[in-house]
Amino acid sequence: MSALAPLLATSPAIPVVVALLGACLGSFLNVVAWRLPRQESIILPPSHCPHCGSRLRWFENVPLLGWLILRGRCAHCGAPISYRYPLVELLTSGLWVSALLAQPSAMGSQPQPWLLVVAGGLLLSWLLPLVLIDLDRLWLPEPLCRLGLLLGLVVTGVIGFEQGGEIGRELLFHHLVAAGVGLIGFETVSATAHKALGRPALGLGDAKLAALLGAWLGLTGLGITVILAVFAGAVLGSVGRLIGLLGRHQPFPFGPFLAAGGACVWLLGNDLWLAVLGLVW
Repeated sequence: MSALAPLLATSPAIPVVVALLGACLGSFLNVVAWRLPRQESIILPPSHCPHCGSRLRWFENVPLLGWLILRGRCAHCGAPISYRYPLVELLTSGLWVSALLAQPSAMGSQPQPWLLVVAGGLLLSWLLPLVLIDLDRLWLPEPLCRLGLLLGLVVTGVIGFEQGGEIGRELLFHHLVAAGVGLIGFETVSATAHKALGRPALGLGDAKLAALLGAWLGLTGLGITVILAVFAGAVLGSVGRLIGLLGRHQPFPFGPFLAAGGACVWLLGNDLWLAVLGLVW
């Protein structure tokens, strides 16, 4: 059980505040996922309709409510506004609330609970635009992966050294090793599969995302994440081909499976997944 559980039981306003903050951040993540692949600034110009360029008024920018007020259409040109915008805001809100009760295993034995909440929110929020961009473009932006890796090491260091110098150094070393294993392991698998099959099996962006997850989750967490991602990817890929949504050799993004696996490992911890996967003796 999360160390915050007793506090949350007596302060029901905390999840509400966290949910609202998460929804606001989700609005920004929508901007990142739209503009970054188009090499546009994520800050300027302010929010505007991508069809007619009209600047949105403040109340049209309110997460979830803005989309409902506009009834899913631009007030200026009438162009439809994708359902994805409110869904991402709602998902981000839910992920931040979930971070309140997360039980990550990768940050030492006695981490500060509020540091874990902030860390979990940052990780889950960082993964979302990567997932959206990979779904749209089959591309995982290297700068976003690289910065996410560095952020993971910084967060690991802060949480680790808050528990003592020895724990901080040990955590940083293990997470650095995990990041290296993720990068080199995936690049090796990608090169080997390319030689054997004559076509790419994994993108190099997947290797960088694996390194990012290693920096946050450590070696055990990364291993569980990869197992979950491979299993889910194999099942959904097979179903997609059986029902005709995917062609025989049609590529599909693996990044979302890695990100989802990493989120599950952070939220539920290593021990539960090791038991589920039958890896506990």
